[in-house]
Amino acid sequence: MTYNNLPTLSSLTIREKIAQLFLIGFRGSDLSEESEINHTIRNEKPGGVILFDRDMIHNKPVHNIQSPEQVKTLTKKLKEASEIPLFIGIDQEGGIIQRLKPEYGFPKTVSHQYLGNKDEIEFTTEQSAFIASTLAEAGINLNFAPVVDLAIQPESSIIAGRERSFGGNADLVYRHAKAYIRGHQEHEILTCCKHFPGHGSALGDTHAGFVNVSDTWQEEELTPYRNLINDGLCPMIMTAHIFNAAWDDSLPSTLSPFVLTDILRNQLGFKGVIISDDMQMRAISDKYSLKETLKLGIKAGLDMFCFGNNLLPEQVELSYAITAIEELLEQDELEIQQIENSVERIFSLKASYLNT
Repeated sequence: MTYNNLPTLSSLTIREKIAQLFLIGFRGSDLSEESEINHTIRNEKPGGVILFDRDMIHNKPVHNIQSPEQVKTLTKKLKEASEIPLFIGIDQEGGIIQRLKPEYGFPKTVSHQYLGNKDEIEFTTEQSAFIASTLAEAGINLNFAPVVDLAIQPESSIIAGRERSFGGNADLVYRHAKAYIRGHQEHEILTCCKHFPGHGSALGDTHAGFVNVSDTWQEEELTPYRNLINDGLCPMIMTAHIFNAAWDDSLPSTLSPFVLTDILRNQLGFKGVIISDDMQMRAISDKYSLKETLKLGIKAGLDMFCFGNNLLPEQVELSYAITAIEELLEQDELEIQQIENSVERIFSLKASYLNT
């Protein structure tokens, strides 16, 4: 299959195909010839990158973001360095969770919680379009939003506690997520619904470690996903690292074939790109080696792995991760068809949303 501005699948080497499965973070706010990210993009050709404003390892600014002009220059250079059109992603939900902050010269935004409480669909669409226009101006093409988690646990430190949910009612969340996606579509910004199959019933934070929702998860947490998929408004979905013994007695959702393939693909009919939450979050990194993570993730049905390189002191080198998957293929632990199916979905999405 051929896509505009994209190579054919058959023209890619195995390493180039594997590289498309990765969306990576990096250090630095520019793209010099000597920079590590410049070398990685030109030599390994990742599927995408993710931008952060703070160095979370050392708890200090600046990571990738200094000012509107600097970000615009950075994204332009990232695109120029990449032979294959590149996802340039960011968490710009609005409110507390925004990487393009007013302190760096970007406009103020409101949270999902604010929008859900106001409950005016036109206002949500307007505010979303405002966020999307800022992203478009900055050269960013992928927003890891909307959050479609239900605020089931008001004490949740990572969802409700940070005003990231539109509310506790599935229909309210669906209506505002739909409006949010529509607002981004006005500026051709790709959206990613998260965190599947629902993080709003969790008290714990998967950044910090194992989180079990076996006794708290509710069926209605799937409703916004089901409706948005049926509406054709869900091109990309991000997984949650939560554990539910009712689905899988050993694996977290991100690594579970039952959750990603049986539920998301087969039951809900999702045909888009499944991307992981950051694989360096401790719910994953504390328990699994890199190679084991890659093997289990691909087997489960992940299309893309997010490695933000901003949670652990050790950076994940893309060349090493690609080699690990090559070895898994050589050892018959994985099949090349799984990789190619994912690249087809990734390229289809890139053809729809990336104009340059």
